[in-house]
Amino acid sequence: MNAADVNLYLVGFMGTGKSTVGRAVASRIGFNAVDSDHEIERLTGRTIAELFAAEGEPAFRAREQAFIETGHPGERTLVACGGGLIVQPGALERLKARGVIICLHASIETILDRTSRNRNRPLLNVENPEERIRALYAEREAIYRRTGTLILTDSRPLNDIVAHVVRVWRREAADFSRRAPAAL
Repeated sequence: MNAADVNLYLVGFMGTGKSTVGRAVASRIGFNAVDSDHEIERLTGRTIAELFAAEGEPAFRAREQAFIETGHPGERTLVACGGGLIVQPGALERLKARGVIICLHASIETILDRTSRNRNRPLLNVENPEERIRALYAEREAIYRRTGTLILTDSRPLNDIVAHVVRVWRREAADFSRRAPAAL
């Protein structure tokens, strides 16, 4: 596979900027941008909150796994992954086999600020969203740190973040493309 065609997966906790940064990066490198949560909503005709309410979190996580396997093109696609997608058993390995993973990171304070403006986050529909964010982050942090390159999004202009993501993707896509024939 040509390095310029290697998929890019943005992972990280909710509110770290995956969707926003993803659209900008995809535009810059000429890729199709796909948001896993939006794609699941489109395919089911329901919001994430409705899916959680009707089917529960385990069923939603199964939909995320199916999305990894068959829900997006294998080349020239940037996927902004839902915050919990990467923490599912085997998800990290499956994504690493499909492309480059970059983890966006932000402080708890930034995440609180960004997520407080969006009520379509079922995991935060609790009495104390800050407590829930801190607990979820503590559960997931080790997995996020194992994904590969972490890029901070706190207090940085979007153009700086996009440029950083593109630089890392280009370097890691070249490595991925050299390894790809052996992995197949």
